[in-house]
Amino acid sequence: MATKTKLKKLFKTALKGVITLWALYYVFAHIDRANLLQTLKIADISWLIAAFVAFNASKIASAIRLNYYFGAIGITLSQMVNLSLYYLGMFYNLFLPGGIGGDGYKAYLLEKRYGVGYKRLIAALLLDRISGMVALLFFAGVLFFYSHFVALYGFLPPLVALGILLTLPLNYLLTRKFFPNFMGVFGITTLYAFVVQLLQLISALCIIWALPIDTIYTIDYLTLFLISSIVAVLPISIGGIGVRELTFLYGFALIGGDTTMAVTFSLLFFLITAISSLMGVFMSIDW
Repeated sequence: MATKTKLKKLFKTALKGVITLWALYYVFAHIDRANLLQTLKIADISWLIAAFVAFNASKIASAIRLNYYFGAIGITLSQMVNLSLYYLGMFYNLFLPGGIGGDGYKAYLLEKRYGVGYKRLIAALLLDRISGMVALLFFAGVLFFYSHFVALYGFLPPLVALGILLTLPLNYLLTRKFFPNFMGVFGITTLYAFVVQLLQLISALCIIWALPIDTIYTIDYLTLFLISSIVAVLPISIGGIGVRELTFLYGFALIGGDTTMAVTFSLLFFLITAISSLMGVFMSIDW
């Protein structure tokens, strides 16, 4: 049974690797690679540093949000320990995709120390992901109406409007029904979820300003950024790389934008994510 489980994990990791490589190959085969390299050379480093700072600010806010969920199940962590644990999880998610993953690693360490039960830990980690996704979907829906994508398909605007209206009430009702023990932190965690996504959008905006991007496409970049973040969460590639770039390639092809510039933006965001996640290897958990 153990061998079968290991083979299954190995197969999943190999499949993710194949999808990632195929997506990257496809993307680079459909853009001007020389132009991409030239654009990277002229990117404004000061704005990229600002993007890096905003991205990590979003991760700090995300870690604080997660700590509220931990508190709801009786786990008391200092913010520094919690932040170290969060960055270690980021490192595991991006650089060790074949392992137990960042959430699994956090659950293992916390269960070992506090013995609160994996079921409660998984519930806390799941709700943390859900709250982030709710804010992401909300902002993506709002930005969609100010983007060039709104004119592409006539049936989409009413559906997106309905989604915007129902996102928060549905999240509240589902949390109350299935996770009543976390209702005490629902308000503050929802607030932090929106703060996290706002900081992520600021990070994306700084990358846009670092590149020679036509300002008429700013909202389109931000909209696709959020959509690609949703796609990147799907467990089909390593660290979301490849599928995120594929989303930008197809998205900007639909509206006649510069696909090479869009992919450049996506690669820069991944680079910022990778450098930030790499910091997790230097984190130590001092309980």
